[in-house]
Amino acid sequence: MKHFISIIIPNYNGSRTIGRCLESIFAINDDDREVIVVDDCSEDGSLNIIGKYPGRHIQLGKHAGASAARNAGAVSSKGDVLFFIDADCLLKENSLSIIRNHLSAQSADAVIGGTYTSVPQDPGFFSKFQSTFINYFETKNSGNPDYLATHALVIHAETFRKLGGFTENFLPILEDVEFCHRLRRAGCRLILDPDLQVRHIFNHSFVKSIRNAVTKTRYWIMYSLANRDLFADSGTASREIKLSGIVWLAMVLMAFLSLASGQRRFLIPLPLLWAFGVFINRYLFKAFYEAGGIFFAIKAAMYYVIVYPAAVWTGAVKGAVQYYLQKKMKSNQGGTRKLYEGTSKE
Repeated sequence: MKHFISIIIPNYNGSRTIGRCLESIFAINDDDREVIVVDDCSEDGSLNIIGKYPGRHIQLGKHAGASAARNAGAVSSKGDVLFFIDADCLLKENSLSIIRNHLSAQSADAVIGGTYTSVPQDPGFFSKFQSTFINYFETKNSGNPDYLATHALVIHAETFRKLGGFTENFLPILEDVEFCHRLRRAGCRLILDPDLQVRHIFNHSFVKSIRNAVTKTRYWIMYSLANRDLFADSGTASREIKLSGIVWLAMVLMAFLSLASGQRRFLIPLPLLWAFGVFINRYLFKAFYEAGGIFFAIKAAMYYVIVYPAAVWTGAVKGAVQYYLQKKMKSNQGGTRKLYEGTSKE
């Protein structure tokens, strides 16, 4: 049996990327698939671009977020398999072949995921750093992933509907993490194939890279505190990143104590802490080298070790403060529902 695949793409103000995304899809010769673009009330001319391509086009009545757009696409889909990607991702020529090979070999309770290519579609150091960073952390536990990201997620339509789809009254991001945790509790198997890759368009600058780290860490902390899995080894919330953040904070503290007291003895642990940080991240640094050579690896490693942790800690503090303030507010209001728990729509 050849599965019919519904490719579902949520779009919100994605005029800079949605055309290239659709071009990559329609460049693949496959008759047993449909393409559904769900526009979330874009204001940037996206609809004009989307209208130039075949497929099914859906427009939401009001801006409701990516989860609502994906759910709307799933509701109107005809396929027995759903393939979710993002509007800023490009499919590779072998993407659907890889998916079909998995579908023929796996049972219906298997959910398949992919990742970004190590090298993104757009040039630039910060885009390349981000793509390599995500590729490494999403694939390092490919045999037992904690979640599968919606930039490349394949699921049987019946399983998706049985679980109620993506939670819409949730955090602005991480709906794929919550959904996958729900899938695992329901007994589904998560399978991450490192060969199933999409090429992402980041357009990252230094400011965008820092802002992205702050925002993602903020919501990861809020979700993790609510679900009591703060120290879980989970993709881009890996233990390596958490340990690196602790090492960085310890080094900053030692340097501050030395400056404040005028005593150099506080600097003695710094070489050991630095060496420990390098050891923790040795495989990530290797991934940087394989993605861009020695000069990119050195620059990426320095950015990751010296600058990036500051953004992570900023996001962590923001997330923790926001979580406990909201928890206190709900407690004062007599609320008992777990924050950011996420439930199906059924």
